[in-house]
Amino acid sequence: MPGYDPGYASQEPTPVKLLVAGGFGVGKTTLVETVSEIEPLRTEERLTAAGVGVDDLDGIEAKASTTVAMDFGRITLADAGVVLYLFGTPGQERFWFMWDDLLNGALGAVVLVDTRRLDRSFPAVDFFESRGLPFVVGANCFDGEQAYTADEIRAALRLRDPGTPVLMLDARVRADARDVLLALLDRVIAKTRDTAAC
Repeated sequence: MPGYDPGYASQEPTPVKLLVAGGFGVGKTTLVETVSEIEPLRTEERLTAAGVGVDDLDGIEAKASTTVAMDFGRITLADAGVVLYLFGTPGQERFWFMWDDLLNGALGAVVLVDTRRLDRSFPAVDFFESRGLPFVVGANCFDGEQAYTADEIRAALRLRDPGTPVLMLDARVRADARDVLLALLDRVIAKTRDTAAC
């Protein structure tokens, strides 16, 4: 980690709030559950007939529950001297009004995408680009494979900043989730340095 200080081990870790965002059914809850060192807070509810015609289950027909407020988890990165507080956003459009509240105090975000349904990812990308919050794109590999390269995904998302990292991951694999979070921390640190230099 850039700027690593061995003295961190004796200090209290710095709290860092990060968001895990994306469209409906991209794996946000799974990522938070996978990496959290505590039992995550989940606001999962069963999908019911009330969501028919409202929630688009095309491509995720087996999905039986959804986040209705947020997910919350925590992971301590002792070697970096930080504790990450992870807030997973709800994915359905009718809950997007909560994103601005969840954004308060956040230093960055992971935007999870499902390339089988990439059009569901544009609102999350637009949200963070318009607010200037550093983010990385995590392409969740469903069924253990990814049909597209990082460059193809970047081009399809039409990211404003060509330097925005696009990383492949399986949200069920702790090492993958941790690597994406570390890449996001690198991006947050770089933006902080750029801002301080101005």
